[in-house]
Amino acid sequence: MKRRLMALTAAVCAAFVFSGCQKKTSDVSTGKTYKIGIAKIVQHPALDAVEQGIIDAVNDAGITATYDRQNANGDVNTAAQIASQFKDEKVDVAVGIATPVAVALANAIKDIPVVFGTITDPVSAGLVSTVDHGEGNVTGMSDAIPTEQHLKLFKEIAGIKTLGYIYTSGEANSISALELVKKGCEEQGLQLVTQSISKSAEVKQAAEAIVDRCDGIYLTTDNTVFSALPSLVQVFDKAKKPIFSGDVTGAKEGGIFMASGFNYYKAGRATGEMVVKILKGAKPADLPVRFMTNPDDSDLLFDLDAAKNCGITIPQEYLDKAGFIYENGTLTEKKSK
Repeated sequence: MKRRLMALTAAVCAAFVFSGCQKKTSDVSTGKTYKIGIAKIVQHPALDAVEQGIIDAVNDAGITATYDRQNANGDVNTAAQIASQFKDEKVDVAVGIATPVAVALANAIKDIPVVFGTITDPVSAGLVSTVDHGEGNVTGMSDAIPTEQHLKLFKEIAGIKTLGYIYTSGEANSISALELVKKGCEEQGLQLVTQSISKSAEVKQAAEAIVDRCDGIYLTTDNTVFSALPSLVQVFDKAKKPIFSGDVTGAKEGGIFMASGFNYYKAGRATGEMVVKILKGAKPADLPVRFMTNPDDSDLLFDLDAAKNCGITIPQEYLDKAGFIYENGTLTEKKSK
């Protein structure tokens, strides 16, 4: 009887220990609340959409997380302070939206995964040595756009001969884009007129300096320029000259003749999916840089009010391809993306 009692006691204890271990395993896999730091260089619709896409992708994956959301307000020193803050807080993943912030995170943080979002040329920015895989604790998503195709389309539809371009001299993303614009202009036989800026407060002055020397202006994904977009639109609208934007998100408020580019919310979700993989155990060094190459990831917008103001008639074949039409002060989405 005593022997049977001891065996029963041992079985109960074993069951208790096993049950305790099972509960602990469950807590690790499904019960943890992760802390994710997300920093962007400035606040504007495109980067806001990226940020929301990241959060939605993580939440939709069933991961419980809190978010430390920071805005560097266009200042690289603030970006460095945010990076130090994320490091001290020991966030589980640090996400940098736009080149200056991503570089600040990568420079300051070496023992926590860093995921970059919307970086045109992550190799030139020094974030990775190749797009085939991440670098140490760093990987992410590139927002490289088909600049040469854009300029060909702009010339065909608007008939421009001289192209204006404003860029941020201190941002690697913008410098890389400038080289692509130069190449595109050479291929299309366009004369290029450039104006550099260092901060968003200079955008309107730059637009005024360049508007009389070009037939139209092309905007790439320069965050400093886009943070002051309304002032640029005002200048070119008054001069009745067209704007082509490589970012559709910023064109949805009107004033931009045409815009073609990938959907920034979807880009944010793509970035968020990389965060999810890392939280589930993937190493950043094993994840290649993500590009938005699916046609469904892209949008095309025409602003008929701006076209009329500039005296441009858009061929019907292009209007048929557009997902968004802005007319009489109203944006209409023609087809779901």
